[in-house]
Amino acid sequence: MVLVLGGVRSGKSCYAQRLAEQASHVTFVATAERRDDEEMQRKIERHRADRPEHWTTVEEPLALGGVIRSSETADTILIDCLTLFGANLLEAYEGRDAELEAYLEDLYAALKATSCNVILVSNEVGSGVVPAYALGRRFRDLVGAINQRVAAIADTVLLMVAGLPLVLKGSATGGLR
Repeated sequence: MVLVLGGVRSGKSCYAQRLAEQASHVTFVATAERRDDEEMQRKIERHRADRPEHWTTVEEPLALGGVIRSSETADTILIDCLTLFGANLLEAYEGRDAELEAYLEDLYAALKATSCNVILVSNEVGSGVVPAYALGRRFRDLVGAINQRVAAIADTVLLMVAGLPLVLKGSATGGLR
C-alpha cells in the first residue's frame, strides 16, 4: 500500500498514476463528484484524459471500503483522492460522528484485508494556516486523521514537493508487487 501526500499541484496524482502504470489491471477510483462547478468539471475531464483507457474507472464518493472489496480483477487500485472523500464524508454524515467513524473503520479494515496493491492520494493539510471557520477546522482535522491512519498501515508514504517524491516511509518506487 502506498500513500502519496502533497499540497495542491504538487504532482501527487501524476506520480501515483505513474506508479499504477506498472500494473496490468488497474481500477481507478475517483472520489470527486460532478457538481455545478465548472472548474471541477474541467479538472475531472483533464484527469480522465490523462488515464490509460484500459483502466477500469469507478466513480465513488463514499463507499471506498466496498470498492476495495469488490475489485477482484484488479491487481492495483488507485484512489484519488482521500481529501475529497473526507469532504464527502463531512457532508454526508453531518452531525453523525459515530456513523462517520464506523465508515472510516470499514475503509481501514478493507485496506488491511486486500491482497492487491492500493495507491491512495491525499492532500497534506497540516502545513497550512488554521482555518478561520469551524467547518474548515473540522475538515482539516478529519483529513489529517485519515492521513495518519492510512500512513500507519501503508508500506510506503511519499510527500510530493514540486513534483519530487520525498520518502517518509518505504521507497520512492512504492514497492508494488
